[in-house]
Amino acid sequence: MALNQSSLSSHYSPSPFNFSTNPPRFQRSYLKLPFLYNDHPNLVMGRAQNPKSGSDNIVSDPNIDGFGPKKALQCDEDEGSSSSSAIDFLTLCHSLKTTKRKGWINHGIKGPESIADHMYRMALMALIAGDNSGVNRERCIKIALVHDIAEAIVGDITPSDGVPKVEKSRMEQAALNEMCKVLGGGMRADEIQELWAEYENNSSIEANLVKDFDKVEMILQALEYETEHGMVLDEFFVSTAGKFQTDIGKSWAAEIISRRKSSVTKYKA
Repeated sequence: MALNQSSLSSHYSPSPFNFSTNPPRFQRSYLKLPFLYNDHPNLVMGRAQNPKSGSDNIVSDPNIDGFGPKKALQCDEDEGSSSSSAIDFLTLCHSLKTTKRKGWINHGIKGPESIADHMYRMALMALIAGDNSGVNRERCIKIALVHDIAEAIVGDITPSDGVPKVEKSRMEQAALNEMCKVLGGGMRADEIQELWAEYENNSSIEANLVKDFDKVEMILQALEYETEHGMVLDEFFVSTAGKFQTDIGKSWAAEIISRRKSSVTKYKA
């Protein structure tokens, strides 16, 4: 996606660093980041800036929506993000809708899903999953929506890129920090940071479940591409086998694999 610098507010200022050695098809020239190194030329680039958090103004009726208390309709501009920083942030997130998932590109899938496509169906999984004791479903939905958000800047980094896991995490954390600056900091930015870290560290039962949804969504998409294109995508099923942590994840994965056994047999003949 070609983001026009003029579409961002005057508060948004790009970094002076220029990664001119990156191949043109990967480089996002409008967003130049000092924390992305030249030694990863296959990575998609992108960038991100600041108000303050204000006081909580909670509506007393917990039934305003299905998840409990929410912010009052009228709040100060300082509450969370200002209008300009919010739109800057959402504009930056546009690349999540247009950046295709690299695993499918590497397998020659035409018109593959985007990063946002993947996260959206994961959020739907969290929404429709049966109730589990001790699991906060709203938090699962939020984690699903932000777990790959840093890819708006760094792109979809896959094992084929040869980037070590620790370095990938560092790059994504730095990108997320930039995005939260764009949002303007405050409680919403803090929440995004917290949700992302929770998923990254697999540090809660909600993160365990969303990690499973990440794999379930991938193998479901693989099955759909196998059916649509008449091809075999064993790699995605092999890489996730035995790695599901929750009963729901195991059950849904088993259902997908069961459906695959009959539909893929003819392609292997």
